[in-house]
Amino acid sequence: MTQAKELFDADTVAKAQELMARYPQSRSALLPMLHLVQSVQGFVSQEGVTFCAQQLGLSEAEVSAVVTFYTMYKRKPCGEHLVSVCTNTLCAALGGDAIYRTLQEHLGEDGKPLGHEETAGTPGEPGSITLEHAECLAACDLAPVLQVNYEYYDKQTPDSAVELVDALRRGEKPQPTRGAPLGDFKSAELQLAGFFPEDEQTYRSQVDGPSQAPETLMGVRIAQERGWTAPAMADAPLPEVEKK
Repeated sequence: MTQAKELFDADTVAKAQELMARYPQSRSALLPMLHLVQSVQGFVSQEGVTFCAQQLGLSEAEVSAVVTFYTMYKRKPCGEHLVSVCTNTLCAALGGDAIYRTLQEHLGEDGKPLGHEETAGTPGEPGSITLEHAECLAACDLAPVLQVNYEYYDKQTPDSAVELVDALRRGEKPQPTRGAPLGDFKSAELQLAGFFPEDEQTYRSQVDGPSQAPETLMGVRIAQERGWTAPAMADAPLPEVEKK
């Protein structure tokens, strides 16, 4: 208990309490609170599990069950940047597998490819990169894609992916194809926990950005040009629900 308190300062506790106040039942705050923990540590340690359990009045087993279910919660320290390569069907067919293999080789050392959720460099230090293969990143129209700290880099190739990670290792932050400007992993986790800059200008500069692409809107554009509309849905009564 003492060790958990030492790792998470008064500001983190205050944020945890704010998260709990957003929900009718405090245990509903567990998912964002785990992101809050990752914004501090760069992963969810056993101390992080203890912290969440203490704040929410849950058992550590209940918290651990959630942490180990979702891939977005890391059990090992993450790099400054998390690089997620989509290797699901369409991205894989269009080059995602080749991108992932190339980055494994490029980021590995001593002839050993970097493995899934392994880190090149010292975790948390500038220029360190954690590599993972990811299931569908919901951008099939822009495949193959990868994400850095959950920001999109579309239509990648093995060469462009290598250029991207090399820039990250040099301390640069290349602009994502769409979405917000690139930050680091811990900053992204704080936003996923639900905390953003209060100043409007700072908020817009750090969070706001275009999220659509011409490919994504092509179907809508063609429908508008040709006057196509979806058929109207007839109102239908909901089926009776059997009483228990």
